[in-house]
Amino acid sequence: MLQIGIVGAGMGGLAAAALLARRGHAVTLVERFAVPRPVGSGLVVQPVGLAVLDAIGAGEAARALGAPLRQMLGHAGGRVVLDVRYRPQAPGLAMHRASLFDVLWQAAQSAGVTLKTGTAATAVNAGWVQRGAAEAVGPFDLVVDASGAGSVLSPLVPRPLPFGAVWASVPWAAGELPADQLTQRYHRASRMAGVMPIGRLPGDPAQRAAVFWSLPIADLDRWPQVDFAAWKDSATQFWPDLAPFLASLTQASDMTVARYSHGSLALPHQPGLAFIGDAAHRASPQLGQGANMALLDAMALTRALDRGLPDALARYHAMRRWHRRFYQGFSALLTPMYQSHSATLPLMRDFVLAPLARIAPVRQVLTALVSGDVLPPLAGQRWP
Repeated sequence: MLQIGIVGAGMGGLAAAALLARRGHAVTLVERFAVPRPVGSGLVVQPVGLAVLDAIGAGEAARALGAPLRQMLGHAGGRVVLDVRYRPQAPGLAMHRASLFDVLWQAAQSAGVTLKTGTAATAVNAGWVQRGAAEAVGPFDLVVDASGAGSVLSPLVPRPLPFGAVWASVPWAAGELPADQLTQRYHRASRMAGVMPIGRLPGDPAQRAAVFWSLPIADLDRWPQVDFAAWKDSATQFWPDLAPFLASLTQASDMTVARYSHGSLALPHQPGLAFIGDAAHRASPQLGQGANMALLDAMALTRALDRGLPDALARYHAMRRWHRRFYQGFSALLTPMYQSHSATLPLMRDFVLAPLARIAPVRQVLTALVSGDVLPPLAGQRWP
């Protein structure tokens, strides 16, 4: 049994805490918020990420809250330029972040994780997690940095991406859009809108959707001052099916600004310290793999520790290296075709990639790509 400290109660941190505690380790979770809470709107847990939730014992609760996602469909003008389908027996699971947080939070508590909340971690020294100027928690045999994109422990310096988005969680509007499909509309690569079913929140039977609108960074900076009524008119003219989903939104602050970055640590560990999730690597959400990657990191680290600590961090890195690199690279390749000012890349998307995607072998590769298993998620492991 190891004494393990985890910094950050995000998706990766909670998953790692629950998995490691279930393995018999003594786990302390250090979180800066007095009451831990999720940030953001919708996400997709891909099939391999669902396998992690099943290993934690949270899969059934997650499926009860989320919405099965069977297809991703995107149009540019009158052309279908994105049509990716999941395996019938293994759909993705679209969820509100608060719902995924809730099932992981409950799993961590049930596993006996010790919680230390209310003060941010500022440093790790000789196995101790320093909180503020005076308090330290520990000592630990291993500290795991799962504190996300805002980590002060990780040396990662990512590259900001030129486009982000505004998001909102709204009531699901029954109508033309299928309730098991992520639907998108594009104008070239400079404009992208999407609607995704995300199931329901804990204790609330109402079905919800995530709506998002792509914007360049300069426009994101000006978003709080936008003429919201004029923006809604423009958005619904661009895509009339958006209208019922935007009906409950009345001001710019009803939508959350999301900025993205790209980069990864060459080595996601230091002596006595492991980095998982956004503290170790970041990419655009174009492939819907963000939560997936954090969950897989948590599983890889847990399995690496099964064989003891001395070489565990090297094993963790070896398990995740090629899967992570592949998805980072593919995300970097695809993102400018959907979010950029390029005039040529959307033409490649519409007239080269879209026709290729209709060929059966290519369709199968795309299915594996979104499912998260085009490469083994944990190299050298027969899992899931």
